Amino acid sequence: MSPEHSNVTKAPWPDTLPKIDHPKCRSIAPILARVGDKWSMLIVMTLAGGPRRFNELKRLIEGISQRMLTFNLRGLERDGLVKRTMFATIPPRVDYELTELGRSLCAPVIALGEWASANLDVIEAAREAFDRSAGE
Repeated sequence: MSPEHSNVTKAPWPDTLPKIDHPKCRSIAPILARVGDKWSMLIVMTLAGGPRRFNELKRLIEGISQRMLTFNLRGLERDGLVKRTMFATIPPRVDYELTELGRSLCAPVIALGEWASANLDVIEAAREAFDRSAGE
């Protein structure tokens, strides 16, 4: 084992990390999975511009299938991020819009996207270096 891997269980900054609350982590994991999901975030950011109908969302989110859009909208609605409103018209009309909680997610998503964009070159260089060393 190389010297740099000998202390993998010791964090170099133990006093700065909060104590891990494992039951809370188990509760938070599905939420992080939802907000870390590609389709969910594309839906949230598309709805940031205002309410949309299902087919409008499907058109605006390139590559999403009807099944995946339905699945993610239901999950976002269940988590309280999206509100579904049915209108008693002929044909029936359904609008989807962000809730206050959903709108509060937009700023962190934008910040993460900006971080990824700012660091894209460094990440790509790291990937190339890793792939070169893995091939040796």
